[in-house]
Amino acid sequence: MDTAGLKTAEDEFEATIQDQIADASAAADVILVTVDSTVYPSDADRQLAKKALKSGKPVILIANKADLKGSLSIDEFKRLGIKNIIKTSAEHSIGISELLDSIAELIPPATETAPDDIIRVALIGRPNVGKSNLFNTLAGKQQAIVANVAGTTRDVNRVQVRYHGQTIELLDTAGIRRQGKQETGIEKFSVLRTMQAINEADVCLLLMDVNELNVQLDQRLAGIIDEAGKGLVLVVSKWDSVEGKDAYTHDEIAPQISYNFKFTPYAPLIFTSSVTGQNVAKLFDLALDIYKRRRQECKTRALNDILQKAIAAHPPAGLKNSHPKLRYIVQTDVAPPWFVIYGSNLKFVHWSYKRYLERTLREAFNFAGTPIKMSFRDEKQLKANRERVARGLAPVTKAYKQAKNAEKLA
Repeated sequence: MDTAGLKTAEDEFEATIQDQIADASAAADVILVTVDSTVYPSDADRQLAKKALKSGKPVILIANKADLKGSLSIDEFKRLGIKNIIKTSAEHSIGISELLDSIAELIPPATETAPDDIIRVALIGRPNVGKSNLFNTLAGKQQAIVANVAGTTRDVNRVQVRYHGQTIELLDTAGIRRQGKQETGIEKFSVLRTMQAINEADVCLLLMDVNELNVQLDQRLAGIIDEAGKGLVLVVSKWDSVEGKDAYTHDEIAPQISYNFKFTPYAPLIFTSSVTGQNVAKLFDLALDIYKRRRQECKTRALNDILQKAIAAHPPAGLKNSHPKLRYIVQTDVAPPWFVIYGSNLKFVHWSYKRYLERTLREAFNFAGTPIKMSFRDEKQLKANRERVARGLAPVTKAYKQAKNAEKLA
């Protein structure tokens, strides 16, 4: 993570630079303090080094521009108090390998978290669409700072609640602006944390202000959630603020939203109000239902019956003498449900036919609220890979093992 340069805070915006440095230190595993090796350490350098060391994280001092004439010796920078000092030149890649080796030694080993039965629900959306208000309503108490100012939430607020005997952890994230609107500094870290919350969540509630619908960024966020394979609920917030609404207002708005999000037709749409509490409890019911559907396992026999019926009703098109042949299908994973189809000439399967197969699976097994993933494995290519492995010409990869297990299942 690259931070903005340290400078005296002359106004409110520059004051966020100080917050950014503290924020980066809290998020980082290793801190790299960079100075100009042609300039003697200044008070600002000493202040920055002190802040970095105070974090308790491993710190490396990078004396950059080491290729320039007048570059000072490492001894001049020891007074900053950082023991690990490396001279580099970003322009000529001097010292970069040594720096990478030092970073690799200091990064803590990756650890796998033990699975638990907690359902994690993230509130995602643009700034000031009512995420914190909904978060507080769902939590039943004041957990987040709520103000009518965009960007109040910077970190990810968390709270656990019990609903029908199930623990649900709510994650309230900072709002994401479109990239051109993202300010240099702390807001970049808010975006990183929001992306982290999406990856951590089981179900994402995408909030949209009823007074600001049809915003392209909302569709982009839905695409990110879909690509991450997370459950998705489209939540229209501030329904109480709509003036002059009647029984037909909902039916007028819903088709418009469905059209804008036609690439995620599986996502349920719900209209809520944190002020009146309308449909707030239903969000818990939706989260529980989607969580269950994300983990359902389909029997291989039933899957293949559905596949053969789909092919009989609508055979896949192809080129002359190169028609795709779909032989069998297996489910290889859950959360999200993942299906692998085996056959030949699969590179000619059109994207519209893939969508047709996905729609067929959804109608048969009801995967409402969750994306499903599909992969295609060409048997000729798999056979060639097997021969290469047998002759010792290729390593036994994870994908190869998965293919062998899928064959056994079929």
